[in-house]
Amino acid sequence: MAQRGWRVARPGSRRIVPLGWWRSRPVVIRDGLGGLVLLALAFVPPLAAAGTRLGELPRRPADVLAVLAAVAMTLPLAVRRRWPSAVLVAAGTGFAVQELRGYQSFAGAGLIVALYSAGLYQRRFRGPLVVATVVAYVGLCSALRAAGSTARLPDYLIFVVLLGLAAVGGAIVRKRRSEDSEQARAAERARIARELHDVVTHHVTAIVVQANAARFVAGPGPAADTLKVIGDTGRQALTELRDLLGVLDPTRPAPRDRLPGLGQVGELVASTRAAGQPVTLAEAGTPPEMGAGRELAAYRVVQESLTNALKYAAGQPTAVELTYRPDAVTITVHTGRASTGPGGGSGRGLAGLRERVELFGGELTAGPGADGGFLVHARVPVGGTA
Repeated sequence: MAQRGWRVARPGSRRIVPLGWWRSRPVVIRDGLGGLVLLALAFVPPLAAAGTRLGELPRRPADVLAVLAAVAMTLPLAVRRRWPSAVLVAAGTGFAVQELRGYQSFAGAGLIVALYSAGLYQRRFRGPLVVATVVAYVGLCSALRAAGSTARLPDYLIFVVLLGLAAVGGAIVRKRRSEDSEQARAAERARIARELHDVVTHHVTAIVVQANAARFVAGPGPAADTLKVIGDTGRQALTELRDLLGVLDPTRPAPRDRLPGLGQVGELVASTRAAGQPVTLAEAGTPPEMGAGRELAAYRVVQESLTNALKYAAGQPTAVELTYRPDAVTITVHTGRASTGPGGGSGRGLAGLRERVELFGGELTAGPGADGGFLVHARVPVGGTA
């Protein structure tokens, strides 16, 4: 009976193969052992006779150089997933030596594995690698002809087609894996969107409803004004949450014209001021065209900075300065001496903002100011429509 992580080798046999243990080994070890096995079989007489023969040059008995060529075609396979192009170069060099010297070994199969690995795992410079491989193959064929090879042009063409099938096979598997991975990511994003909608929307909606109800009970006055700000902020949060869910879940619309930008910074400052934080806004220059993504990043810098001011420096004067230039928008938010300091939080908000700004080629710094307050400075460059 098969056990978890183990499998019976064949019906009627009690021998058990530890498949789970084998699959848990690092890929370098698994691929390396495969290369060792191929090297061990390289010069076994029955297999050597069936080895790759391209140029059909007079056969030469195996010597030290033949072993080195076989090593080049097999042992580098241990890192074929991490450095597929380097492995292909090593295997191709060993194969060229084998063919030009007239050796014959089963290690030539390593070139096929290397080509398949390049098609599957090579991520960058795939086009140049293909061109370089074709040029190298043409050079090898020319060298074989000069060495007296009796192979004809159709032989070379058939051989390169067979090698190309290995690379194409790897590329096809790569494409299918990428599609499966994308589908899995889309499903996970949709699941996260549903959970956010079910949990966050429910609670924020409850806050808005209760704030509106309390506002009518309280009657006119400062308390009612504060409750109105709470309700308006909650409704804005719901709107932005729905737009965020549209980014996570492709089945939901995410209208880009509803995303906040530089034009809404004034409203953000006003709502923060209404919540009791003394905030001033100063703008210099003319806002440039910078794209929805960049405008949203700039808006989030101001939003997170004002949120931190409310949390850690409530009642302290806060100054927001926006400087518009043709090439960038500079944002500076200065808050008075904090009661607990932004360090009292998780720090994920500012870290996430820094990553977002750097994604667009900008920079963000945040830390204590000279007067003991807290200073956030960001520069978001203008470019593209993202």
